[in-house]
Amino acid sequence: MTATTDGSTGALEPRAPSATGTTTTTATTAPSDVREVAGRAAQRSIDHLLARQDDEGWWKGDLETNVTMDAEDLLLRQFLGVQDEATTRAAALHIRGEQREDGTWATFYGGPGELSATVEAYVALRLAGDRPDEPHMARAAAWIRDQGGIAAARVFTRIWLALFGWWRWEDLPELPPELIFLPKWFPLNIYDFGCWARQTIVPLTVVSAKRPVRPAPFALDELHTDPRVPNPPKPLAPVGSWEGAFQRLDKALRMYHSVAPRPLRKAAMNSAARWIIERQENDGCWGGIQPPAVYSLIALHLLGYDLEHPVMRAGLESLDRFAVWRDDGARMIEACQSPVWDTCLATIALADAGLRPDHPALVKAADWMLGEEIVRPGDWAVRRPGLTPGGWAFEFHNDTYPDIDDTAEVILALRRVKHPHPEQVEAAVRRGANWTAGMQSRDGAWAAFDADNTSPFPNRLPFCDFGEVIDPPSADVTAHVVEMLAHEGKAHHPRTRRGIAWLLAEQEASGAWFGRWGVNYVYGTGSVVPALTAAGLPTSHPAIRRAVAWLESVQNDDGGWGEDLRSYREQEWIGHGASTASQTAWALMALLAAGERESKAVERGVMWLAGTQREDGSWDEPYFTGTGFPWDFSINYHLYRQVFPLTALGRYVNGEPVVGRLGKGA
Repeated sequence: MTATTDGSTGALEPRAPSATGTTTTTATTAPSDVREVAGRAAQRSIDHLLARQDDEGWWKGDLETNVTMDAEDLLLRQFLGVQDEATTRAAALHIRGEQREDGTWATFYGGPGELSATVEAYVALRLAGDRPDEPHMARAAAWIRDQGGIAAARVFTRIWLALFGWWRWEDLPELPPELIFLPKWFPLNIYDFGCWARQTIVPLTVVSAKRPVRPAPFALDELHTDPRVPNPPKPLAPVGSWEGAFQRLDKALRMYHSVAPRPLRKAAMNSAARWIIERQENDGCWGGIQPPAVYSLIALHLLGYDLEHPVMRAGLESLDRFAVWRDDGARMIEACQSPVWDTCLATIALADAGLRPDHPALVKAADWMLGEEIVRPGDWAVRRPGLTPGGWAFEFHNDTYPDIDDTAEVILALRRVKHPHPEQVEAAVRRGANWTAGMQSRDGAWAAFDADNTSPFPNRLPFCDFGEVIDPPSADVTAHVVEMLAHEGKAHHPRTRRGIAWLLAEQEASGAWFGRWGVNYVYGTGSVVPALTAAGLPTSHPAIRRAVAWLESVQNDDGGWGEDLRSYREQEWIGHGASTASQTAWALMALLAAGERESKAVERGVMWLAGTQREDGSWDEPYFTGTGFPWDFSINYHLYRQVFPLTALGRYVNGEPVVGRLGKGA
């Protein structure tokens, strides 16, 4: 099959309804005993998932990251003077519970100790009253010193410490608020950054300009290798290197800080404030994620917004909604909440497992998803100004940043539901599909939030050492879009063909695909293979066969699949790790789409899922299989362990879904 590279920008037209108007499945044959086991496991999983649906129609699992969220929440409250004993005690209980035997904190389950997370957790516990001579604190401080002390921590950690005088503002990279004035075509303008970085950097330019210092309640000398020289000088990189060039740019910006014209600086900070306030969501948050919220609150407070101002009050109240209270009294802060993502994935899982398309739970879920559609422009329109809005975000409230991945999966979910008002579904799907198609990048692929957000410069800034700060296209998002467009009858549309061509070119020599938003090659491959076969590639295609061979080669001896987050850095971890329910399901979804239903690998994977299922129909999964920034920010989506195994089991029992348009009388 030859993929065209035609760059047509024509809108997508809805395809004609199927003859029956229903979701159908292909014929299946499977060993009867394995199929019976899978069927029973699927039914238990269906019952478990249905019981977890909210009365409004949505699903949401906890979104677990690492203790920097909890530490920074306490630091924010200390900075604003709004801390309270109960919150501090509960946060400290959670942070202590995440400490490892060696005194460190990791950023994912089973991972190595991480310096910045350990520094922030240590400081938070000191704010909570833990003494530096207590054994757990002394172990942490000794490890921090061994790693180079505070000076070796990331910039964001040192910014938090600078707020209390524990680090000098002069020893931090400069980030001038005048950045807000750079035109959209100029390098390093704010729209060159990914949306998550953009929302964080704009308020931080104000903080960087103001350089506030609150009185520190204690010293942190124990976290320096030499308290007399907390920031040992480092030689500059060669002037001809990118690192050296940006280091010297930073030195120039530091000089500018002392001579910046006051009227210009004031105008820049006021423009930044307007930009921030314009993007506050109806529930008070910013972009539905925690980091921009904390920095926006600090920036606005520094510009004179008191805590009773409606913007500040709503922002602080929104942060409380990111808290998950455990049965033991501990309080964990979610970096984000994932109801739209969880709901569309749960809908797909239940439908593919055989729940009838007009089941009340699916209709209720569809109603809720329809109510979450975003039909106004956001920051994405800077690069696509003529594109008609229509899409879905990840969170409860985030009208500024709908994302392409959620939109594709929501459409796939809506197409599985027989809704009493099909015209509503039809209109929403048409808008979403056209918006998604229009967000295609120049190379033929799709990113998560923006089109052509691929500038090489933002990641090189000394300030940007906290993870990925741009949003280039990825195989997993592109695959979900291709799969959606194929099911919308657009498998041969030029946009879809360009996406297929990009995916085929991105396949690794091993046969796998890199997973940007999930761990890692198992996720990428589990996303791409179903998309390619849905778009018409035969299961005999060389790319499909290479993917099958790779998946079979990395299957664990117990029959499951697993991949450690260290695969983002270390090749020996690629495709390797303890078996998990979600990753086993991704591998099975790819193998089933590739026509491997009768294979031993599939049978063993299905039996592993059935054998590890808990009595209540759920699965346990302490491992992190979601990705925010590869390696730098990892996620444990607590619903992944439920929805993906059910999807895989359902497709094993019922066959591959053929998603059709569901009309009245179907």
